[in-house]
Amino acid sequence: MEPITVQHTFPPIFDKNSRLLILGTVPSVKSRENDFYYGHPNRFWKLMAILCGEETPVTKKEKTEMLLRHGIALYDVVEKCTIVGSSDRSIKDVVPVDLAPILEQTGNIPIFANGATAEKLYRKYLFPKTGISAVKLPSTSPAWKGRGISEKVIQYRESV
Repeated sequence: MEPITVQHTFPPIFDKNSRLLILGTVPSVKSRENDFYYGHPNRFWKLMAILCGEETPVTKKEKTEMLLRHGIALYDVVEKCTIVGSSDRSIKDVVPVDLAPILEQTGNIPIFANGATAEKLYRKYLFPKTGISAVKLPSTSPAWKGRGISEKVIQYRESV
């Protein structure tokens, strides 16, 4: 599979009541096809639902509303990059997103990175601009099967 250049095409989820921000790396192939976050069957939406005490949302609207009800903002670190498929390890030629619109509305809210690559890219490209350290959370990617969902729920609850 050859690397392609991808551009982030959907907006961040946040409002003035957001009290924390979760950042992924860049939308996966499935997310780009669905034009929304975490489009590949993965643990993210199930995990968020458990943490929020709600049923797992299905539609974009349900997912957005659940996050906003619970003060959770969602975005990615990468605006544009070269990538092979959905492999975070292949990400090159990074153009980072601009977090200023989110932080201007929400203040300097805590930032959490969904996985090691999101945290590494955040630290390299965005931390110098924001000055806010990101807390690395376990990845919800289906490619990362190191922990089950119950273990991730515990780790997310302890961190967030």
